[in-house]
Amino acid sequence: MAAKSKSDRNTSAKEKNSKKKSDSKGARKSTPLHRQWLQDLRHGQSLSIEFFTYNAWILVVVLVAVLSLIGLRYKTKTKMAEIQRLSHQLELAQSDKLREQAAYMSLVRETEMRRLVSQKNLGLIFQEQPPYEVELTD
Repeated sequence: MAAKSKSDRNTSAKEKNSKKKSDSKGARKSTPLHRQWLQDLRHGQSLSIEFFTYNAWILVVVLVAVLSLIGLRYKTKTKMAEIQRLSHQLELAQSDKLREQAAYMSLVRETEMRRLVSQKNLGLIFQEQPPYEVELTD
């Protein structure tokens, strides 16, 4: 029995291979599905050229959607910055307007008062200093 026939050798080799395959499948089933998928992904087995060719249109749609969202976010941020800048300029312009309006109104009143005084010949003058307050002493 030292010499086995060729068919016996092939049969025993097939049995060993089938045991190895069943063992590897059994080992594969014993690991959770998500870990197995991560291992396949890490080794490059789950993302093949066939995957990309089969799902090319989905990948293109997702890529366009992501790029458009990034562009929309950038556009929104730049518009918000411009709105803030213009709001600040508007506040400054409104305060300048109020200051100029107050200065104009004081000039108009003063000019109108001087015109009326000279027209009525009242002999009044515009006093540059504020009036003195006199305190009563007992």
